[in-house]
Formats: sequence, structure tokens, C-alpha cells
Amino acid sequence: MSAALKIENVSKKYILKHNAQKVNSVRDMFDFSEGGFFSGKQKSTSETFWALKDVTFDVQQGDRIGLIGSNGAGKSTLLKVLSRITEPTHGSIRVRGRMASLLEVGTGFHPELTGRENIFLNGAILGMKNHEITKHFDAIVDFAGIEKFLDTPVKRYSSGMYVRLGFAIAAHLEPEILVVDEVLAVGDADFQKKSIGKMKDVSRSGRTIIFVSHNLTAVQGLCNNGAYLRNGQLIKFGEMDSVINEYIKNVAKFQLQQSWDRPEDAPGNDNIRIKSIELNSMNDLGNKIFDTRTPFKICFDYWNMYEEANLNISLFLYSMAGECIFNIANELQTFKKGIVRSECLIPGDFLNDGSYYISVMVVKDGVAPAFFFEDALVFDIQDFREGTDWYGKWPGAVRPKNLIIKSSQLELE
Repeated sequence: MSAALKIENVSKKYILKHNAQKVNSVRDMFDFSEGGFFSGKQKSTSETFWALKDVTFDVQQGDRIGLIGSNGAGKSTLLKVLSRITEPTHGSIRVRGRMASLLEVGTGFHPELTGRENIFLNGAILGMKNHEITKHFDAIVDFAGIEKFLDTPVKRYSSGMYVRLGFAIAAHLEPEILVVDEVLAVGDADFQKKSIGKMKDVSRSGRTIIFVSHNLTAVQGLCNNGAYLRNGQLIKFGEMDSVINEYIKNVAKFQLQQSWDRPEDAPGNDNIRIKSIELNSMNDLGNKIFDTRTPFKICFDYWNMYEEANLNISLFLYSMAGECIFNIANELQTFKKGIVRSECLIPGDFLNDGSYYISVMVVKDGVAPAFFFEDALVFDIQDFREGTDWYGKWPGAVRPKNLIIKSSQLELE
């Protein structure tokens, strides 16, 4: 199999300039003699920023490459270099065949031209003849669902219409290499399902796809190989599942355990001191890997300084947006002075994918907070689903699998 793309030691450097205004007094803000404003001395500094640094890998013809990494990792810069929107500072890229890129909403569109005219304009940019574009015209319009707006200037299109038309053009005009950035997230569920299906059709025809998304399930479902970028450098390239595992291991926001050896060093007060709190995955994938299927256990130990007290635990689970997903508590129990352990099992197939944190309160007599341990644990739950072609964000805070909807026929017509 021949290489569709050869990326060799590609680096991209930017010079970032910073202007600092030095103001010594309120009077310095005004230049009364010149009639100016902010006349303080300007101090200009600059720094070198490498958006990409010595990135090297080959993409074989027919490969479906998932490009993953956190914001600022260099993914979009690499796509712009591949698409010849910007030139690399160092290194080389060899492209075999025509490339169609959908990097951001409205890429390649002329806002004053209609949807019809932009289809032909984009086709011409791809190097296609008029008769080749005409051959696919009806399929493009049907896929994008813009029949009513075909002769409307695209500057009046919504962002969703922009993306639908841009993707339809890029996918149907038969480029050898199709490059798609995160823009598909703008579309609705039906459009995402159609787009994933279309990219699978494109790959089955032997063409090459480079797909960028933060939705790891979508990447995993579509791509056979992947590249993980971090701070402009290629961390791992290879089989998609192993690349995703490397990414999760390196970037997930984890605080899965905290512990203290002595009460005097631990958070708390004269009555309660925290000894340890730990989150453990109850599957065989490893303690740091959680997805929507994963049951997990919270173990919480604390020093009780009361000689004897009626105590219980109140546990709060929050989304990263600060929404309380649930708050649960156990029954009051009487404990003497010493170490108390509490455990809570959260079932799998219950929480939705996302980032969460846990706070724990020790309560006395069922009403009086003895100590509130805020932001004790932080963890991510990755998406997992089977039997669907749509990989958009599943709505809601919880995703209980064991709640079943049943339907039955009541009457026949």
C-alpha cells in the first residue's frame, strides 16, 4: 500500500509579541501636551512559540487517521499545514492526490455567492471540471438539505447550514484525501450520523481520511489508526485504541486519591480529621480508566475525635459546571473515638460521560455538619456505546442502562 501523505520533521514557529504599557501615575495615562491618551512608555517583548515541533508520520492510502489531543496541542495547525493554508517553518509534506479540507465553518465559501455557485466554486478549487461537479450536484444538495436555500447567498446561512454544505461538497467531489476538523460538532444528531456514515463509505472506496474530534467514541468508531499530539509534538502514532489509551493516561483530569498519615497534618477540625479518600474502578481495565460502563467504589476514612457521637456521611457528586448530579447519605450510626471507614459503590451504566468531582460531609446527629471536605476527588468518565452510528454528545447528567421502555400493540387499524 502506498503512502497518501508523508509528513517529515514538520515544525511551525510563531513569534508572539507582547506590548506592556508602563503607567507610573494617573497623570501618565494622559498626554495633555499632545492631546493623546495612555502616553506611558511602551515596552515591547516577544517570544517564540512552536505550534508544531518535528512531527513525522506516514498515512497510507485508504487509512482513516484520528488526530487527537487537548486544546492547543497543534491539531488545527497541522491540518492547516497539510491543507497548504500555511507553510511549515521546517520539514516537508508530500501529498499524493487531491485533498479536500473542512477545517472551520465556511471554509472556502464566498459569502456573496449562492449555495449553488459555491458548490461549483469549491469544485473548481479542487481541480474538478464542470461536468464532474454537475454529476454530483444533486447528491450534494440532497445530503446538505439546503434545497430551499440553494439560490440564497451563503452569508445568510446558519452555521449548521454552512457545515452541512461544506461537508457535502468535500465528501462528494471524490478527493483522494478528506480532512475533517471538529466542525461536525455544529451539526445535529441526524447530520452527524449521516456524516460518519459518509466517511465510512469514503474510506471503503479506498480514499484516505484524517478526522479530528474531541469525541473519542466517534474517533474510535471511524478510524483504524491515530496520532496523539501534545504541545506541538507527536506523542504516539499507531493503532487507534492504543493511541486513545495513551491520551487518556496522559491528559485526563484525575485526583483519585488523597491521604494523610497523621491527624495533625490532615484537613479537618478538632472533631473530624480526614485520613484518606480514594476512588477505585471496579473493572479489569485499570484504576485510572473509567467509562460509562464502569462501576466504581469510593472509600473514605476519617479520624473521629468525639468520645462518642452519632455520625453519618453525606456524599455530593458534581459536574464540572458545578451542577449537583446527586447527593446521598447513609443512616446515622454511633461511633466511639477512632478511625471510621465509609464505602459507597456507584453502579456502571449510570453516569453520563464527562468530568466530575466529589465532596464529602461528615454529619453529626443527622443535622449538624461536623466537617465538609470539598473537591476531594476529581475524575473523568469516557463515553462508550454500541449499536449506534451517531456519536454526538448524549444529553443529560445520567445515562441509566437498566431503565427500560416497553411498548406493546393495543389495537390494529
